[in-house]
Amino acid sequence: MSATATTRLTVGQAVVRFLTVQRSERDGVQHRLIEGCFGIFGHGNLAGLGQALLQSELTEPGALRYYQARNEQAMVHAASGFARMRNRMSTLACTSSVGPGATNMVTGAALATVNRLPVLLLPSDVFANRASDPVLQQLEHFGSRDISVNDAFRPVSRWFDRVQRAEQLGDALLQAMRVLTDPAETGAVTICLPEDVQAEAFDWPAELFEARVWHVPRPVADPASIARAADVLRGAQRPLLVAGGGVIYSEASEALRSFAEASGIPVAETQAGKGSLPYDHPQAVGAIGVTGTTAANALARTADVVIGIGTRWTDFTTASRTAFAADGVRFINCNIGAFDSAKHAGVSVVGDARTCLQGLETALEGWSASASYRAETAVRAKAWDAVVEAAYRQGNLPLPAQSEVIGAVNAASGPSDVVVCAAGSMPGDLHKLWRTRDPKGYHVEYGYSCMGYEIAGGLGVKMAAPDREVFVLVGDGSYLMMAQELVTAVQEGIKLTVVLVENHGFASIGALSETVGSERFGTSLRRRDAATGRLDGDVVPIDFVANAASLGVAAQRVASVAELADALATARSQTATVLIEIETDPFVPAPSSEAWWDVPVAEVSELGPTAAARASYEQEKTRQRRYW
Repeated sequence: MSATATTRLTVGQAVVRFLTVQRSERDGVQHRLIEGCFGIFGHGNLAGLGQALLQSELTEPGALRYYQARNEQAMVHAASGFARMRNRMSTLACTSSVGPGATNMVTGAALATVNRLPVLLLPSDVFANRASDPVLQQLEHFGSRDISVNDAFRPVSRWFDRVQRAEQLGDALLQAMRVLTDPAETGAVTICLPEDVQAEAFDWPAELFEARVWHVPRPVADPASIARAADVLRGAQRPLLVAGGGVIYSEASEALRSFAEASGIPVAETQAGKGSLPYDHPQAVGAIGVTGTTAANALARTADVVIGIGTRWTDFTTASRTAFAADGVRFINCNIGAFDSAKHAGVSVVGDARTCLQGLETALEGWSASASYRAETAVRAKAWDAVVEAAYRQGNLPLPAQSEVIGAVNAASGPSDVVVCAAGSMPGDLHKLWRTRDPKGYHVEYGYSCMGYEIAGGLGVKMAAPDREVFVLVGDGSYLMMAQELVTAVQEGIKLTVVLVENHGFASIGALSETVGSERFGTSLRRRDAATGRLDGDVVPIDFVANAASLGVAAQRVASVAELADALATARSQTATVLIEIETDPFVPAPSSEAWWDVPVAEVSELGPTAAARASYEQEKTRQRRYW
């Protein structure tokens, strides 16, 4: 027998060599699965993955490009933005040192897993041989020697492993790729690599580094489940379809358009599903739920059958389970994940969004919603579009409204350009008001709604789609949490257009605070007043333009919507990142969605506003349903 061919590499070198030859494939189209690696180096990974990435860069240029980040959480956000923009067919790896570098990535891991986005995390871990325990940055667990801070990744990762011996690496990597390319199981994948193990050499079987293609399936729903769903729909008088992120990731927009036109069923969209249909499609009624349109929410209240395609039915989508109010309302849940398809006691249809829609259209051939219902859909959608137009052009205000800023950016963007946002009041306003014209034109992270995602996520979006203009909308509160990836954009020559909306604090929570009787406590960026002892003094003067400029970004402040429009037009011709700051009035709200969100109010209070808010809360709670 001939000896098995081997290659002697360190564990770090083996990881890099393996990642360079992984491919994903769907519908006959292949993609590089891991397109690059973000990293911040310390003693934990410098000699392991750091040395391996350097060696790869020198000997195999372009095989696995290294990107330098400023913050470990931010680099995971960038990887998530990249993966989402690529419809989960490609992603980036992220490596950190031990201790704080690793735990900084935990929030990013949670965001990726909540949003079902594939990211590969390679945090360094403490010495496996324990010869130097406790090493710098090691937290000693007093009850166990085999626990490190990296165990914090377990609950926020879709898959987790710790490689204590070189022999374990091959299995760990293969399992990681399996999860990354499984559309029902994907999320953050974490492989912890002890710093001594990273630098150890091993004789690897050559086949570990042979090119692999991971086939991403399109599971076809069981015909019996399609038939059951079709039977329910044939009896519907007022059906409503809710398009979730699964429609986008499955590239099912054309199948959705065909189904909606054939059936006459109106289509509402979740945050992740926005863009499933162009905003002006005859069957499109826009956003649904807490941040929805009055058109979608009015239809939701009277819908007798609700079809969810690729949605996980979050509280914002269901308005905390008050949106679908008709007696006897039934649900059909088409989802690639069985967990989500079983929600709300609905008819479960487990399968890829595109194949489910195609199956339903075939099963419903000859059936359509009534002409009067189609007409009602059109009237409601037209009425909401007029509301949007009015919100875009309020005028005559001392300070611009946030809705006017959205209108200006929407007008400046092209059909295939991308708007990016994540937290604060802006995501809700965008969900209602942004006129999306392309399935990938809207990128709002609202599964975890992580402040600080915006610029880092926008960086990942632009890396994934360099031919599209990317507009990052970020509030001043979120900007102050994580703006440093502007430096990465400058370093890499990546162009973003960042619109910073200054409203002197956390305006979204300020407005919410009023609804629960907390009177905007702790939500404004104000100095502490010596007389009152409270944070109710003058506004803290922050020069965001100077801050951005100090990071290498061309920045300017504008005072009106007209000036913003001019600045956006100029920015479009630029090739480097631009930041435009505009102050808005936080007390001018966007048009109401006429929906409710369940945020508990103190049951007893000495404050009058809190007591009044509790009475309103208890009244709203009576409308809440279990959908059992």
